[in-house]
Amino acid sequence: MTPEQIAQTAASIASMQEPDGAIPWTIGEHTDAWNHVEGAMALLVGGEVEAAEKAYDWCLRTQRADGSWPMKLVAGNVEDASSETNMAAYIAVGVLHHWSIRRDRGFLERMWPVVRGALDLVVDLQLPFGGIAWSREWDANGPAKINAEALLAGSSSIYQALRCGVALADLMDQPQPEWELAGGRLGHALREHRDLFLDKSTFSMDWYYPVLGGAVRGDAAADMLASRWDTFVEDGLGIRCVSENPWFTGAETCELAMALQAIGDPRAEQVFTDMQHLRTEDGAYWTGYVTPDGVHWPHEHTTYTAAAVVLAWDVLTSTTFGSGIMTGHGIGVEFDEIALECDCPKRDELAGVTR
Repeated sequence: MTPEQIAQTAASIASMQEPDGAIPWTIGEHTDAWNHVEGAMALLVGGEVEAAEKAYDWCLRTQRADGSWPMKLVAGNVEDASSETNMAAYIAVGVLHHWSIRRDRGFLERMWPVVRGALDLVVDLQLPFGGIAWSREWDANGPAKINAEALLAGSSSIYQALRCGVALADLMDQPQPEWELAGGRLGHALREHRDLFLDKSTFSMDWYYPVLGGAVRGDAAADMLASRWDTFVEDGLGIRCVSENPWFTGAETCELAMALQAIGDPRAEQVFTDMQHLRTEDGAYWTGYVTPDGVHWPHEHTTYTAAAVVLAWDVLTSTTFGSGIMTGHGIGVEFDEIALECDCPKRDELAGVTR
């Protein structure tokens, strides 16, 4: 793909942005903080700087006192007040991505309190085995019941966010040791205790996200992606969203391409190429394609699919310094596995204890 095509796709995202800066899934649909931030990153890569700044201003204005955002907002109205931890955490990825490209100190200082509030919330909801509770419900009085189970894909995304958050803390000269401890425990859980996360193994995201988020690398990452390649990947179409359905989705395919590129797997470019059948003449993207019916479903162009395309292209071409944030190689933060609370032999090994 050419830079001009990428600019066209970024423009398709900007065309669906709402006046207050929100980036909904598609026109008339809801906005959530994770996909909104992904859209903001893609806008920046694609040259839509003003639209990207509006998107981050939206994050600043709409963050709640506990560090979260509502799970669903429709045209500025809260449709679901509950909060998801991975949605809150992702602002750290977006802010470091913005810094990597723009080097705007004023932006960094303005957004730092937003990042700090979001990641403090996330760390407070870490479970004993290291995973992060996936959500918290809200009632009329505010934050309420914590759903104390962890999602593998969501926690993998949070791992990336914690790395970005610690890098931002270093830039601000405001160390956050609690985030570092939480990151080490979370990385350990993603590598050693995947059986303790909620079972969403029919979803392709649970297959590749530990690699995309950066917790699993080396031979373990290659083995992980090989383990279910034939289940999810279809040459010429992309990857299935869910293993039992012949629904091939562009966003997941682009995320897999980024995961492959992160570990130096040469199939990344082909996977990215395979999903281009979802592109429209104006640079927007269909969400997915169903076989054998041969139809696009749902019948809509989604900002998050277009955003994943732009970010994957940047990763494959290394056009901006933001590409290293998406592969993890440009974050510059690694976590030690210390203060583990799980009950496994590796905990004792790391602590120098013999049984």
